[in-house]
Amino acid sequence: MVSEDHNQNETNMQSTDTPTGDRHDDADKTSVDASVLSDFWRAMALLSRVPLPPVGDFRAALIARSVWCWPLVGLVLAGLALLPAMLVDFLTGNPLVYAIFAIAAMVLLSGAMHEDGIADCADGFGGGMDRDRKLEIMRDSTLGTYAVVMLILTLGLRLVLITAAADIGQAGILFLIMAVISRAAMPVVMRILPPARDNGLGKGAGRPGWLPVLIGFAIASAVVLVLGGIGAMFAVIVGVMIAILIVAMVARSQIGGQTGDVLGATQICAELFAGIGFIAVMA
Repeated sequence: MVSEDHNQNETNMQSTDTPTGDRHDDADKTSVDASVLSDFWRAMALLSRVPLPPVGDFRAALIARSVWCWPLVGLVLAGLALLPAMLVDFLTGNPLVYAIFAIAAMVLLSGAMHEDGIADCADGFGGGMDRDRKLEIMRDSTLGTYAVVMLILTLGLRLVLITAAADIGQAGILFLIMAVISRAAMPVVMRILPPARDNGLGKGAGRPGWLPVLIGFAIASAVVLVLGGIGAMFAVIVGVMIAILIVAMVARSQIGGQTGDVLGATQICAELFAGIGFIAVMA
């Protein structure tokens, strides 16, 4: 279930050849080596397949620093994904077609990395008998039954939520909210759970401090407030907190920490629970 691009991102962020002392030195230099703009481009390169100038520096400390702008990446990607969806909506007036095009465009823009993550978690957690076997299955590129079922259920629920929001004239708003707030959830899991592996995306992305995590969550909450109002903001935040709690508890019990696949599962679950909260308040 892991694409070549996904594997390349893991390779870029692994620093197994860097001595521990050098890593600490790198972390001390981030205030000099990094900037707000470089944070955004690094986050965009990590979380999307949008063509960008090469971003060569994927040190763990710099990735961890950039998590504050992950919700902004979600906002940009969702805005781009809505363009073809609005076109087909103009041509057909069908909310289901609108939802399909919006979700399909988002999957293409993100390289399906989050869908890949939740599918791998489903296969690993469902099929493995012990921690090592679960982690081995999660790295296997074979698509299992659990993965197929999980993808059908999660994609189907996203379609239902966007279509339901279209009935109250809020489809585009919900799509943006789900994209933004779900990408604020991933750094929380990165912070509260240790990496389950000694390499890979979860390890290579570093463990962010609370400050960038909270800044990112505050940015996402502000976007939700502006787009949906205070009632929607509270409902969405509650939904995301529930999703984070569920994913963190399951991942800790199954493999003892987080991986890149767990972060992908966090994003999908946060989207779904945020969408449920939004519809519950706004419908």
